[in-house]
Amino acid sequence: MASDLFLRAACMDWDAIDRSSYLWTIPAIAGVEWVDFDKPVTCFVGENGSGKSTLLEAMAINCGFNPEGGTKHYSFSTFDSHSELNQCMRLIKGPKKPRWGYFLRAESFYNVATAEAEYSRNGGQPQRLHEKSHGESFLATVQNNFQGGGVYLLDEPDLSPQRQLTLLHEIHTCARAGAQFFIVTHSPILLGLPDAAILSFDNGPIHPIAYEDTDSYQIMSLFLSDRRRILHDLLDE
Repeated sequence: MASDLFLRAACMDWDAIDRSSYLWTIPAIAGVEWVDFDKPVTCFVGENGSGKSTLLEAMAINCGFNPEGGTKHYSFSTFDSHSELNQCMRLIKGPKKPRWGYFLRAESFYNVATAEAEYSRNGGQPQRLHEKSHGESFLATVQNNFQGGGVYLLDEPDLSPQRQLTLLHEIHTCARAGAQFFIVTHSPILLGLPDAAILSFDNGPIHPIAYEDTDSYQIMSLFLSDRRRILHDLLDE
């Protein structure tokens, strides 16, 4: 139920964004004033550069997370690269406040792991993320930090298919326990989570799309069903 969600919508005041900003060149989000969230899990899907991570990042900052990721207690900064979209955004929140949360992004996860190691020296149980592979540390972070009653934002979790299934199970379990998720992904596995809302950033402003209509599903399905022909047409000189 939408009334049970921590975040119900994101609204943007585009008068606060200078017309010279590159944000105006992103068709999916330029001028969009309102984006509704009505499911415990919302996936952002679309081509690279379509604005998915830009919107997720702005939402994370407005939730109080570090732009590079981590919990709300993480305050480090290695490179200031986030857009000004967060400055014109207001999140419409439900009556309940989340008990916990995490912003997990692939491109800066090394920096988060480094910060975690530093913070653990001041108390707490070290997770030793740098001693694991990228996928192992990513999944360990999920299993150690995700729980019911929290808000979690995931930017392109990079995992093997088997570990994507494990992540799918973790998300489903937490969502059933009252958590809310926002996930940027190209993965047909993660997009296939039952009853997840999928918002497309392709072909115009942000809009809902059915799982079977996503490029991620269609291209993967076509490749798996007719691999030899696809490779012949693609590679034949």
